[in-house]
Amino acid sequence: MRALTVRRVIGLLICSAGCLLLLGSLVEQLINANPKMHAALLGGATAAAATALGTLPVLFSQNFSKRTYDGFLGFGAGVMLGATAFSLVIPALAAARAAGAGAWEASLSAGAGIMAGAGAILLLSRATAPAQVLVGDVHGNSLRRAWLFVTAVALHNLPEGMAIGVAYAGIDIEKAHSLTTGVSIQDVPEGLVVALALRTVGYSRLTSVGLGVLSGVIEPVAAAFGVALIGISGGLLPFALAAAGGAMLFVIVNDVIPEMRENGNGTSATIALVFGFILMTVLDTALA
Repeated sequence: MRALTVRRVIGLLICSAGCLLLLGSLVEQLINANPKMHAALLGGATAAAATALGTLPVLFSQNFSKRTYDGFLGFGAGVMLGATAFSLVIPALAAARAAGAGAWEASLSAGAGIMAGAGAILLLSRATAPAQVLVGDVHGNSLRRAWLFVTAVALHNLPEGMAIGVAYAGIDIEKAHSLTTGVSIQDVPEGLVVALALRTVGYSRLTSVGLGVLSGVIEPVAAAFGVALIGISGGLLPFALAAAGGAMLFVIVNDVIPEMRENGNGTSATIALVFGFILMTVLDTALA
């Protein structure tokens, strides 16, 4: 039995190494085909690293107060809100005007993109509805609730990664850097939240941290997809920017803000949100 286990581990390591080599080869081909892909992948990897950074406190502390937890969520929501406005929607309007659209046409196309992005995330949320019903049927099942939350956070990283990719594919590089910075700042508390959710239902520190890190891996993949999308047609840029903004806006209003208020710390979390928004305003305007 022990020999069989060792063989399985060795086989798994060999398969993992092969997958990594194939992934590395694919990434190299993508970078060679589109120079902007390198910057987008780096931006997505930065956001994923920020998620991983956020999980680390779980290794050194048993518990965080609900007030601290909600403050992190509020600050992250403010940063995301600022990134939505200054790094996605406003550049979407500018890109549409630069392509020859009039004021009304640019505004309506941006509005359509925002609705499309929000609708896409709504559909993704509805796709997890059976799991939510299951949780409701077994009230108090903290393990299922924790995993539902982890899944939701992983899905939320999808529009963030795409927003980074779209930004590097088309708008000013400094704006793209600012967006990546904002998303990364927001991802730090996200990583902490995921690790805490798993830790509180009995997972070990290492397992909680490891799964928290994995929740951010989707971001560089989504960033690459965003670049590829714009590579198909540059005319999609205004719509794609607005759609990424709509997706982030839906996540903020539908998930992050209710979560930060449900423990009775709404006022302090809202103050943290305002400071997060101010930080993103500075990053996107004064430093641009």
